[in-house]
Amino acid sequence: MRALKLISLTVFLSLLTFPLDAQFLRGNKRTLIKENSELKDQIDSLMKELVIAKDEIGQYAKAQAEVEQTRKVPQGPKYDADMTDSLRMMWFVNKAKAEAEELPDLEDEHFTTDVPDSVLIARLEAMNSFINLPFNENVRNYIILYTEKNRAKTARILGLSKYYMPIFEETLDRYGLPKELKIMSIIESALDPVATSRAGARGLWQFMYRTGLNYGLTINTFVDERLDVEKSSDAAARYLQSSYKLFGDWILAIASYNCGSGNVNKAIRRAGGRRDFWSIYPYLPRETRGYVPAFVGALYAYTYARECGIEPEETSMPFEIDTFMIRRNLNLEHVARAVGVPVEDIRNLNPEYVKDIIPGESTPSVLRLDLQHSGLFIARQDSIYKADSIAHKVYTDAKASSKGSKPGTTTVSGSTIVYKVKSGDTLSKIAARNHVTVNQLMKWNNLKSDRLSIGQTILIQK
Repeated sequence: MRALKLISLTVFLSLLTFPLDAQFLRGNKRTLIKENSELKDQIDSLMKELVIAKDEIGQYAKAQAEVEQTRKVPQGPKYDADMTDSLRMMWFVNKAKAEAEELPDLEDEHFTTDVPDSVLIARLEAMNSFINLPFNENVRNYIILYTEKNRAKTARILGLSKYYMPIFEETLDRYGLPKELKIMSIIESALDPVATSRAGARGLWQFMYRTGLNYGLTINTFVDERLDVEKSSDAAARYLQSSYKLFGDWILAIASYNCGSGNVNKAIRRAGGRRDFWSIYPYLPRETRGYVPAFVGALYAYTYARECGIEPEETSMPFEIDTFMIRRNLNLEHVARAVGVPVEDIRNLNPEYVKDIIPGESTPSVLRLDLQHSGLFIARQDSIYKADSIAHKVYTDAKASSKGSKPGTTTVSGSTIVYKVKSGDTLSKIAARNHVTVNQLMKWNNLKSDRLSIGQTILIQK
């Protein structure tokens, strides 16, 4: 509560210190209206940040309590009072955990390359980017990381980008944002649509649970739109658009995606009001200090991969897809069998259906298929629906059985046991109690890891 009071006080004081000098007061009506509109945008953005921070502080505290109950963990870092005034400190803490594995800290490294700095600088300038691309030793380190030290990973990302980048570009174009922002998805998830951090951030753009809900993403037992490529990209674009309105600088907007606009505002204050990235660099969280250089390095590698001798890795992602609006419950495994492809290929195109079931009966939902298989689906969809009583039964049984039930509750409907996870539960304990294996539970529930949360629904086949 004390932290939230400090946050509210920070917002209030920042409004009180808005420069209202005599020249401003003497401005004409049009100028006053414009300034008032800009101030309102800043207030709205900060208040939105405050709402998200309140939700995510609660979410983070709850998650920490659950972890302490199920296993012993070392105590996390302590933050001084000055750090707690960030409007999105909890998001920063969670995302830092997620990115520590993917984004190495190169601040104290000194990589060398045979490519002269003059060539690197000339290539960055030749991009003619709408976003100002800085260059220094940190940036050089990340350029070398992506183009020389992690060539295999970069090749895999380039292969996946043939499918994902056109989607990102279309979304950014819809909002009038620079196309270069698409590269942020590489930093966030390495283009893995089901990437999940230890803190619970998910998807290509690594949204936390509450942040996803605040940006209009549906998250329930059967659907997690943080994994939906189009919808999560749209939410990320809206966030970046709001951040740019607040800071008027794309590099600062990119930095705020990592640590939150509260941290960026705090760094600006500490830098004496200077608003360029390298001026506020010493006052940003360490992870964010590497985030912007990583963005420049990844953009360089994406643009000059061929010059660096990196060829895109072949992937199973199609170049063209077809979409179908589904209004009945449908099992992805049945679709895969009907069109003759591995179910993993169907999952890759439809990662938001976390139980392999499209709940089209309750909400019309999209099914994506490789264009070359769409004809088979059209020809065989009647037989698919007839044979798909399992999808309907699992969906309706789970929905009916779990409604209103409390953690630790077990209900049986037909051939399916529906269990709600309680404190202290693990997959191995649930498996042992029900005489099944952990692998079976993970398969039936389309789980990518053995981590559980209190209240989560687990389906068990009798």
